[in-house]
Amino acid sequence: MTHKFKTSDTCATLITFDKDKDGVVTNIEFTGGCNGNLKMLAKLLDGMTAEEIHEKLKGNICGRRPTSCADQLAIAVMK
Repeated sequence: MTHKFKTSDTCATLITFDKDKDGVVTNIEFTGGCNGNLKMLAKLLDGMTAEEIHEKLKGNICGRRPTSCADQLAIAVMK
């Protein structure tokens, strides 16, 4: 099933991804943000479970912001 998540306080404005019934996340795409870095992040995380992604990325911040694109993905996959 495809999910869309509007981000908050990041350069990327939207994250889309597929998550199956077992929680495996694939086809991660970011709209906006640091294009090369976010494509790399999507490739590295493709096929991981939502729990694995959440565990690795939750709490990651960007500069002075209280969140990051990675942190927003961690939140998104658990919803």
